[in-house]
Amino acid sequence: MLDTSIEKLCIEKGMKMTEQRRVIARVLSLAEDHPDVEELHRRAAELDPRISIATVYRTVRLWEEANILERHDFGDGRSRYEEVTDDHHDHLIDMKSGRVVEFQNEEIEELQEKIAQAHGMKLVGHRLELYGIPVKDGE
Repeated sequence: MLDTSIEKLCIEKGMKMTEQRRVIARVLSLAEDHPDVEELHRRAAELDPRISIATVYRTVRLWEEANILERHDFGDGRSRYEEVTDDHHDHLIDMKSGRVVEFQNEEIEELQEKIAQAHGMKLVGHRLELYGIPVKDGE
């Protein structure tokens, strides 16, 4: 199986890549959502039943500290994870289902720059999370 970008980053940073870490990296790279540790463990254990939840906790903490994973708290009391990338995006969280939509909006990006400039600052980073509920037809 091809190395994932997480695996490549770990190797570049001199981290040991055990088979269990490779499975966890593969699961994260294939995730189209933002899994929490329990969900990540469930998916990884389907591929390798020997992976313990403690191993998943240690691995995500290590990768977060190494700036390989980004941790999010979307208001549901669970830390969720996604791979750090160069592609900036923001999040829209459905408060009913927990679904997370990633989006990019140039107008929002420009407005944030203008706000920083108006306060005498240069924007070097930001995180935007919008929370909503589905609108029924006609509302």
